Amino acid sequence: MAQANTQPTPLMPHATATWLVDHTGLSFEQIAEFCGLHILEVQAMADDLAGSKYTGRDPVHAGELTLQEIELGQADETYSLKMHKAPVEVTRTKGPRYTPVSKRQDKPDGIAWVLRNHPEISDAQIGKLIGTTRNTIGAIRERTHWNIQNIQPKDPVTLGLCSQRELDAVVAKAAKRAGITEEVEPVENADSRSDKDKLIDELRAEREANVKAAAQAAQEAEAEAWLAAKREAEESGADLIDPESGFVASNPEAEPAAEPGAPAEDAAVDADVDGDETPKEDGETPAE
Repeated sequence: MAQANTQPTPLMPHATATWLVDHTGLSFEQIAEFCGLHILEVQAMADDLAGSKYTGRDPVHAGELTLQEIELGQADETYSLKMHKAPVEVTRTKGPRYTPVSKRQDKPDGIAWVLRNHPEISDAQIGKLIGTTRNTIGAIRERTHWNIQNIQPKDPVTLGLCSQRELDAVVAKAAKRAGITEEVEPVENADSRSDKDKLIDELRAEREANVKAAAQAAQEAEAEAWLAAKREAEESGADLIDPESGFVASNPEAEPAAEPGAPAEDAAVDADVDGDETPKEDGETPAE
């Protein structure tokens, strides 16, 4: 039991373990070693605690185990069961690739996309890539398909019918066969920074732009407030305070400036005239 198990496992390990648990007296360790499972999995099957219920598969009927081997294992718990006949590996025959049932209705859309965007790809390559027949490809190309009105070209990679690597390989092979070569020009001043550095630079630039925009908005708001105060002061005739210099700016409309060179007003008025004297008429002389 201590030696490593190098023999092949049964074709259906969980189903075989379930049958051995129900129909033999082998220990959990013996069953786990023979089926290539963990002992806790076998114990969960025995306690009916496994998440999935398996239908037992008879390894004796399948030729993978003999009754004599089972009896030897029941008699000695340290005995390691030996595979009588290894299961035959199931290999898939050649043909179109398998496509899940839920995605088979999307095949015509993928075929139409390939025919429209890569006409250099042969029908055999399309059939192998998407998993379809030449009759279907020909019907879509000639627009004689029974559902041609509802077929819309869609990328087969997006539909999940093939991988991008497989599509690129088929396109490159078909282009090479057709003699189509694309010269790739070297990119000058290519950015060799990593994605992390690029993201950091983008976030820093965005933050600086936000700060600049906020400062500009505050400046515009302050200017608008000052203009509004100026208009109110002009309407009321009050003095304005320049926000930059801090001095009072005189209102030109409130007090007009004096013209240069104008004569100064007399500071005193000649009013030294006796109150009892009255103006004399022409020809009269004052009384003594």
